Amino acid sequence: MSNRTFTMIKPDATGKGFTGAILDQVIKAGFFIKAMKWTRLTAEQAGAFYEIHKSRPFYGELVEFMSSGPIVAAILEKENAVADFRTLIGATDPSKAAEGTIRKQFAASVGENAVHGSDSDENAIIEGDFFFSKLERF
Repeated sequence: MSNRTFTMIKPDATGKGFTGAILDQVIKAGFFIKAMKWTRLTAEQAGAFYEIHKSRPFYGELVEFMSSGPIVAAILEKENAVADFRTLIGATDPSKAAEGTIRKQFAASVGENAVHGSDSDENAIIEGDFFFSKLERF
């Protein structure tokens, strides 16, 4: 089990000015930021990041959405990081997310769900490596 996970604050949340409030909740939940950057994905980069979903019907919309505005990418550290972060952000569908979760508070829909969180230790490494060099991590 890894103590690191990866997250992105998505364009819907950055565009609505929720970045600071989301990061505040992440820090208050005991996560340490080990790498972070404000950036904007090109359609090609978003397509590569979400390649695992390429055969799914929502892939094109996902790529378009994720390249529509700035994101904040971050590597977070905490014991049991992946599972604890998934609990903190809540269900993908904000109408089904538990009260107090990030998605319940800041997401508008399944498609515009405010944040991404790695679903496994293996994917946390892959996703962190997509955005950050070894020199950018602490």
